[in-house]
Amino acid sequence: MMRTQIQIPTLVRIKPGAVDRVGIYARRNEFDRVVVLHSAGLRPELLQRLYQGLTDEKVSILQNWPVQEASFEQARKLFPEIPAATEAIVGFGGGKALDVAKYIAFLTGLPYLSVPTSLSNDGICSPQSSLTIEGRRKSLPSSMPFGIVIDTEVCLAAPKELWLSGVGDLVAKLTAIADWKLAFHQSGTPIDDFAALLSDATVFQFIARPDHDLSGMKMLGTALMLNGVAMGVCGSSRPASGSEHLISHALDALGGPPRLHGLQVGVATYLVSLLQKQSSEAIATLFQSTGFWRTIESNRFRRADWMKALRRAPGIKENFYTVLSSRDCIPEAESHLRNDPFLRKCFTD
Repeated sequence: MMRTQIQIPTLVRIKPGAVDRVGIYARRNEFDRVVVLHSAGLRPELLQRLYQGLTDEKVSILQNWPVQEASFEQARKLFPEIPAATEAIVGFGGGKALDVAKYIAFLTGLPYLSVPTSLSNDGICSPQSSLTIEGRRKSLPSSMPFGIVIDTEVCLAAPKELWLSGVGDLVAKLTAIADWKLAFHQSGTPIDDFAALLSDATVFQFIARPDHDLSGMKMLGTALMLNGVAMGVCGSSRPASGSEHLISHALDALGGPPRLHGLQVGVATYLVSLLQKQSSEAIATLFQSTGFWRTIESNRFRRADWMKALRRAPGIKENFYTVLSSRDCIPEAESHLRNDPFLRKCFTD
């Protein structure tokens, strides 16, 4: 039997001060000439720390580009400008810069170093890039990072809302795995037991200690990274994305006010857990202890938008069986949005 080679990160550093050591990690792996793509508006002192560390190790920065938007069009514009001598692509900052850098690394076939400054979703380490094409968001095949470097001090200093977004994207793995198992039993969708176990286990490890401190950052960063690895193991988004992501994609397609991906997905995850009749208590308790619910309540969603998204969600992906495919969930979902003690505070008419 032919088996495909699984790509996983070779370099993993998750610790305080890691940003200053990116140059050391690059030199050790013989990346002497790099291109850096960073978030537009990133704090100058963070950029200076990255550049100083690279310069100290005599790693040449051939190009240094700010990324304004996570779009296919921007990636296509920058791709031809990558110098032929480039030995690695470094993505530095938030999700937009990382997704564009990751996609360009995929197009060029170059090693990719992921250096996030916040932990807002699992895109820090995954084989996909979330980019817009003519304004419509798509998940495109991309490079699994050669290396992932998470500076826990830098991520802790980011706005707490970004950390909560990461928490929301992480717990989605509970409902995603449940949907995957349902799809296996109802429609014969192949399931990779190791990928499912890896993704599921990371959530419970974090739930055991969901603290907003350096140790909590390491735990969340590790969990999100391993979620990405789980997708790489099975060659599918199934370990990390189920009906909760379909709802989020449908909300995005409606074109309402933009929200952080993980905050939107987190609320959808809790709603889906009620439909699946499992994990709801654990999710609600986690959201209560971390302050997730309070953050959503301070900027509530429109219930009418979510009802539209729920009707559209099952058709977002072809041949993608979830709990939303198993029955008409609309009346039950609407009842939860109006009556659940947590959800009713998250929505406005």
